[in-house]
Amino acid sequence: MKDPEEFDAFYKDARERLLLQAYALTGDLPAARSAVRDGFVLAWHHWRKVNRSESAEAWVRPHVWQHAHRRHTARVWHREKGLTADVKATLDALGRLTTTQRRVLLLAHLATTSMPELAREVGLTDETAARELQHATAQFSLHREVPSPQVALLLRRLESVTAEVRWPRASIVRRAGTARRRTHTFVGVAATVAAVAVAGTLLTDPSGLHPTLDRAAVAVPGASPSPVSPSSGALAPAAEPLPESAMLPAGAVAARVPGRGWTTVDTTDNTAGDGLSLPCRASRYADPQAVDALVREFSVTAEKGKPARVAWQATEVSRHRKAAKAGFRSVEKWYSGCTEGRTQLLRTSTVENVGDEAVQMVLRDWADPVRTYVLGVARSGRYVTTTLTSARGTNIENPSGNAVLLGTAVDALCDLGPGGACTGKVGLSPRDAEPVGDAPRMLVETDLPPVSTVSRPWVASRATKPRGNNPAATRCDQTVFVGKVGGKAVREAATRTYLVPGAKLPLEFGLSETIGTLPAQQAGGFVDAVRRKMAGCEDRELGSDVTSTLSRSKGDTELHTWRVSIEVSENTDVRYDMAVGRVGGRIFQVAFVPTAKVQMADGAFAALAERALERLRAAS
Repeated sequence: MKDPEEFDAFYKDARERLLLQAYALTGDLPAARSAVRDGFVLAWHHWRKVNRSESAEAWVRPHVWQHAHRRHTARVWHREKGLTADVKATLDALGRLTTTQRRVLLLAHLATTSMPELAREVGLTDETAARELQHATAQFSLHREVPSPQVALLLRRLESVTAEVRWPRASIVRRAGTARRRTHTFVGVAATVAAVAVAGTLLTDPSGLHPTLDRAAVAVPGASPSPVSPSSGALAPAAEPLPESAMLPAGAVAARVPGRGWTTVDTTDNTAGDGLSLPCRASRYADPQAVDALVREFSVTAEKGKPARVAWQATEVSRHRKAAKAGFRSVEKWYSGCTEGRTQLLRTSTVENVGDEAVQMVLRDWADPVRTYVLGVARSGRYVTTTLTSARGTNIENPSGNAVLLGTAVDALCDLGPGGACTGKVGLSPRDAEPVGDAPRMLVETDLPPVSTVSRPWVASRATKPRGNNPAATRCDQTVFVGKVGGKAVREAATRTYLVPGAKLPLEFGLSETIGTLPAQQAGGFVDAVRRKMAGCEDRELGSDVTSTLSRSKGDTELHTWRVSIEVSENTDVRYDMAVGRVGGRIFQVAFVPTAKVQMADGAFAALAERALERLRAAS
């Protein structure tokens, strides 16, 4: 017997994501809305099969996209009237892509698909799909006139159009699906059309329901069976998987975070708006098929009514522990590779003895006014909870207190049915940043510190295979990452540059990184060769000045940095900050070329070199 509660939960959870995807695909909101409705009617028709699949949403999505494309026949690129300039520009850029390019771009940024899954869904090989995605991203960025890291954000902003759609009740969709299933004769088809027509009238009914997680009707997989009513024999309502009482009270925040007068601003299920209320969030939910979710905001109001400090808690409960683990990793990656403007990841720590797993990150948003965030994320059983505190300025406020606050959040969840481990003696220990991006062994924009006089964000180029020239090399070392070292070829070599578009900086300004892999013995020889060249540079290059700023070796891990100044003419010097390091057989080189007015703060390049070593080690 089919379970309507599971279908209803799936319907309420997935419909907005599918509508956003179908709208981005066609630019036609009525066609997209009808296609989503039809897709769920079909899903209920085949629910036994859909519910046994690895992902119900992945099963429905191709049908929704196909229906949307079929219904989208009014003109080549239809759009609603009254769109904002921002939305119109995004739709125009999407409209200039081919259908295949749009599909791979939307699957990559609006759906949780791996590259093999993406390739399979569009009917391409993995290699061809990856090329199509790169080309689509580049074309969209060009037409939209934005750097590629902003692509996902711009696509999600289309939710400003789709967020106000009203939906038919799940029971109406199920009735339409049941009618469709009864017969495939002409009469059955006619009945289905009638049922769908009824559903369609309700889509525009002012009394229809807004998208929301139905907190009273969600069944919790894996929980104890719901009790049977003695009088009727019917199943009683399932227990609420995430009661509001399991969220932190304002007093718990006040006990661990500086500031007086903490109050609770709001508690929601995060279905309104774009769902990105917390900084660095990449999507509404870390687990796209979460059973339930709550977001609570806290604040301290300053004298003039401006919030001096803000804090949030976001909690989700997944259908099973595997999904919760994946949700936990998603939150880690959101913050380890935060794509918001000039936000920099300062450090990462393991939070010990909190839930089944927990981590803390400290980030800084260098936009004016500067803000510093302390993030904690923990998993306890099928719960994933995030705490985030924000304060103006560069002071890192009480990271140990924030860790205890995260533990308090876990203790409110762990004793509930879907919960797992609780909190013991809380501690913090340093750890490497979580690998992120298409080149997880390389630096990403979140790693890069600000530079003086520049208010624009860094943008990384696509990682490519070096062709002889190594942009991270200096005139002193002229290191290459191609060919052989000690009789062994350098493998997995990649290079990328980091620039600040639109900042009107001199051409020589920039940052570069190159990586590769050798057997451990040859990698050690590679680093030694660079060190010898740097030590002898002043003798070989007249007018050069080389200063060692850091040198550390421990076991198979090495890190060395230098500051280099080379006189290229009577009145002109070129300055470099350069680092080389290795973890076992993995090697890297980073070089930064500042200008007289645009430089990193003291110690910032050494910290960046340390992060490059972290990225190399964490992805090994």
